[in-house]
Amino acid sequence: MSEFALELNNVTKRFGKTEIIRGVNLAVRKGERVAVIGPNGAGKSTLFNLISGRFEPSGGDIRLNGENVAGMRPYQINRRGLARSFQITNIFPRLSVFENLRAAALYASGQKYSFWRPLSALTELNDRTEALMASIELKRRRDVAATLLTYSEQRALEIGITIAGGAEVILLDEPTAGMSHSETDRFVHLIRNVTVGKTLLTVEHDMSVVFGLADRIAVLVYGEVIAFDAPERVRADARVREAYLGAVLEAQEATA
Repeated sequence: MSEFALELNNVTKRFGKTEIIRGVNLAVRKGERVAVIGPNGAGKSTLFNLISGRFEPSGGDIRLNGENVAGMRPYQINRRGLARSFQITNIFPRLSVFENLRAAALYASGQKYSFWRPLSALTELNDRTEALMASIELKRRRDVAATLLTYSEQRALEIGITIAGGAEVILLDEPTAGMSHSETDRFVHLIRNVTVGKTLLTVEHDMSVVFGLADRIAVLVYGEVIAFDAPERVRADARVREAYLGAVLEAQEATA
């Protein structure tokens, strides 16, 4: 069995004659936290869309726990153990926190369509939902409609929905975007807690989040991975500083 949860082998993506992803190779170990960084237009969202099945690669293999999932539909990849969140919060606004999480956990519980069995009778499912709600620190907001939550609470709920199905590989797309410094610090702590033992791949622009969360960092520039290493080595890489990181760190230090 492969030691890697996720492997990309010479993955390419073209839209017409324009090549967006240019032969990406990436191998993420099981239980590892990897951040993907790079300038706007580097292809980060496209890469996530390829991994999660929203786009089909023009070439190359994408392996999830050793199985080639390139070209599979998103639901097929999800059923093989991969889930993702999006830049835009994606929740059921009129449902409560508890109802959102229970709906997400329902398929993973093995339940089929049943019009005569109330959800309240599914004790194991409800207990699992309560535990998940506590893990994302929303227990006190249990019966509040999702639309009434604060922005950071909605993002926490979306992460809960993402992991509710029991996926072992989690993709988070800019999870802390739009948050204050204090919200970001709390959110990073939450992400660490709820992804213990899971494989995490995240796109993030906040370098304090990247260096505080990631075991390794992949730097994507113009559709190519120019570095993939431990945070301190990426920070010191001259190519990375020239292509992206130097300007970003200088800008963040100036506003700190």
